[in-house]
Amino acid sequence: MEKRILGLDPGLARLGFGAIVCETASSVTKTANSLNIGVKIAPQVVKLLDFGVIETQAKTEMGQRLRTIYEDLHELMGLVQPDLVAIEKLFFYRMANTILVAQARGVLMLVLAQVGVPVVEFTPAQIKQALTGMGNADKYEVQEAVARELELDRIPKPDDAADALAVALTAWFQE
Repeated sequence: MEKRILGLDPGLARLGFGAIVCETASSVTKTANSLNIGVKIAPQVVKLLDFGVIETQAKTEMGQRLRTIYEDLHELMGLVQPDLVAIEKLFFYRMANTILVAQARGVLMLVLAQVGVPVVEFTPAQIKQALTGMGNADKYEVQEAVARELELDRIPKPDDAADALAVALTAWFQE
């Protein structure tokens, strides 16, 4: 069985995305010990589908930037056709930046509601915990874990895309 998960790292200048495909092989029944107890084992494999960013230019009018996110995200949803979308919850660190990201996130949530895909959200600490076992891991440790889990030769770039893949992997681990 195959499940497509799209991870999103909300942003106005850069909205990171990372898509993975999770496969569960057909269940195989094995006999355990001499009691002939059937145990089902379902091997799971995760593969990279795609990653990147939706970018908007700082000098562009706000309405046009949000429109770009809206249109590009709709196109991405059609290409990836996810079964689940995972989003990093909004993190507050500077009020001006938080408001801009919140506007982009509103557009993102509108698109997801329009296409009717289930959505899960994770805090930065939940993502760090899921990938490294430590809720206070640094960004590089999380990116290394992404590359390791997806068997990549290098850490995905830009950082926003790597972060989105971390969100998608977190959703897969929670399944």
